[in-house]
Order: sequence, then C-alpha cells, then structure tokens
Amino acid sequence: MSDELISILVLVVVFVIATTRSINMGALSFAAAFGVGELVADFSADHIFAGFPGDLFVVLVGVTYLFALARANGTTDWLVHASIRLVRGRVALIPWVMFAISAALTAIGAVSPAAVAIVAPLALSFAARYQISPLLMGAMVVHGSQGGGFSPISIYGSIVNGIVDREKLPGNEITLFLASLVVNLIIAAVVFVVCGGLKLPRTAVADEKRVDGAEEAPADAEGRLTPARIATLAALVALVVAVLAFDLDAGLTSISLAVALSVFWPDHGKKAVNEVTWPTVLLICGVLTYVGVLDEMGTIDYAGKAVSDIGIPLLAALLLCYIGAIVSAFASSVGIMGALIPLAVPFLAQGDIGAVGMIAALAVSATVVDISPFSTNGALVLANAPDVDRDRFFRQLMIYGGIMVVAVPPVVWLAMVVPGLG
Repeated sequence: MSDELISILVLVVVFVIATTRSINMGALSFAAAFGVGELVADFSADHIFAGFPGDLFVVLVGVTYLFALARANGTTDWLVHASIRLVRGRVALIPWVMFAISAALTAIGAVSPAAVAIVAPLALSFAARYQISPLLMGAMVVHGSQGGGFSPISIYGSIVNGIVDREKLPGNEITLFLASLVVNLIIAAVVFVVCGGLKLPRTAVADEKRVDGAEEAPADAEGRLTPARIATLAALVALVVAVLAFDLDAGLTSISLAVALSVFWPDHGKKAVNEVTWPTVLLICGVLTYVGVLDEMGTIDYAGKAVSDIGIPLLAALLLCYIGAIVSAFASSVGIMGALIPLAVPFLAQGDIGAVGMIAALAVSATVVDISPFSTNGALVLANAPDVDRDRFFRQLMIYGGIMVVAVPPVVWLAMVVPGLG
C-alpha cells in the first residue's frame, strides 16, 4: 500500500474515532500527524510542525479575544441595538444585511476570512440575542463573503484570474464573479427558508425587551456609550481599516488591539481571555497540521493526478470539482485552486471542456464549502457563537459543510461545465 493511501486511511480513522468517541479531533489529528509523518513519511518533527497553521491560530485567538472584550464591556449589546434601529426593528432583514456587508467587504478587496472575522462576531451576537439560528446567521455571513469573493478587484478573483493567465487559458472575470455571487445567493436563500428565516419578525420589535419577553437591562447599562465601549468601537474601526486599507493581518491586529484595551480595563481583559474557545483552536489547528503533512507527502497531488489521468473529460471535471470541495473543507481554498487548475490544463487543452465554465465551477466548489468548521471561515463562526452548545453547533456546521461538499459540485458542473461555457 502506498504512503498516500495510508495517509488517507488514517484521516478516515481520525474522523471515525472523533465522531464515535468524545475525543477532540484536533488532538487526534496531532497524533496522526506525528504517526504518519514520522513512521510513514520519515519527516522530522520540524517538518511536521511546518504544517501548523500559525496564522490561523492567531486569527482565532485574536478575533475571539477582541470580541470577547466587546461582549464583556457591553459593546456588542450596544451594536445589536444600533442594528435593530437601523432596520427599524425588522429582525428578518438582519441576516440579509450581514450577507450584504460580508459580500461588499470581499468584493472591494478583503480576503474572505478577514471579512468573516469582522462581521461574524457581531452577527452571531445578534443571533443569540434575538433567537435567530446561529447556523442561519453564520451561513449568511460566510456565503456573503464568498458571494463577493471573486470580483475582478478581490483577492480570490485576482489570484484565480492570475493562475488562468499564467496557464494561458481563456478566462472571463465577470463570469467568474457572477457565478460565485449567484450560487451563494441561491444557497443563502435556501438556508434562510430552511433555518426559519421566514418566521422571523418582519415588523418592528421593541428595542427595550428581548424577543423572548425577558426584561432588558436598564437603558443606561446597554444604551449608553461608556469610555470602554467608545474605545472598543474605535478598536473595531481600526481593525477594519488596518485589514482593508493597509492589508495588515487580521489576527495580529485583533490581538494587539485586545491587549491595548486590556491594559486600560484589566477586569474585562481577564474575563475575555477565559472566553477564548481553546477547544476549537485545538481542533482546527490539529486537523490543519495533519492536512499539511498530507500536502507535504504529496497525497493531494496524488489524488488530483489520478483524476486528471481519467480518459473521460466530463467525468474528470466532475471529480476535480469534488476534490476541490473536499480538500478545501479542511485547507486553503486558494491553495487547492492553485493546485487543481494546472491539473485541469491537459484536458482543457483538448477543447472538449470549456475553460471558463470549468474554472468557475472549480472556484465555486472550492469556496462554497468554507462553512465547514475545519476551514478558517467556519472556525471563526464556531469560535464566535455565544450561548450555544458548541459540540452541537460543531456537528451542525460539519453536516452543513458535508451537504455543500456533496451537493454543490454536481450542480455547478451541470450548470457551468456540461454546457461548455468558454
């Protein structure tokens, strides 16, 4: 049995054990990375640690730390009230407002995880406050960020179009953008209906009471802008400007701003550190470390090449879309597109498959699954959802991500590849 097949079987075993036993999947994945890396691939410890997602670790800790501070000092409550006033109390509009904000941020240049890091904590705080499904709100934020993510000036769009140009393939920037936007908009509409969006209040709800009828804290407690809240609002604005205007790392910026706030309000800072979702951090970082070992072993390339060698172009195209969706649910969406688009070049060059449709289908398949709790976006949603049963929410995100992996590739294949677009 080849090393690549062994590594895939170990990944399956990790999933089975984690779902049948109460063991953190991240801890299992670290053990798998050690076992497969050392015993099968003959990697050194340094080689294994090279796959540790340090940037994602800082994003998860930094963003959850900053927004835990915002919750501790009441800033998120104040923003929730402001959002209600903005839509005149029509709670049903809020998920769509979050979708639009996320899409706008990525369309003008924010990377998807940065947009989700900015919007998700506020959106999920609102969901907890007004009894909106956290799955609905998280999905709206993530699909919004992916919907705008392939505009011609966006990060994802620029990268994919650059790969297309480098491989000397025909491309269409507008088709790529609209394909992602339309697919994510349709999925968001379906999720809105399935997760109870039609049951949300369309008329104004009282700002002074919770939806469940419980009395609110006094207006002075939640409606007044205290120095801590003003400083936190300034920090959130600074985060947006730093990420969008100066291209600074969202995680490092968040943790720096959180530390600065904690210096002046140490009680809030102490409480916020305890609210960082460390089990989620362990889970995500462990899984991605093992994926890094798979990548270094050549397992991902092995699977992609096996598909590209199939003699039926349409079938190969469908399998490549599936591989993009499956791998992207655990690893970098852009990275997998960068690996798979070149693998598609041989049969695209034959002219049997339209390049524009294939690139669009692969891009959508590889990004629409980012609601998976193992991806950066899904991890941010999971980590920032307050007042939820985190294990149950994790399973919901995993099931929803699995549905995206299974259902979306054949749909976009039928809509974009089979007609021969491009």
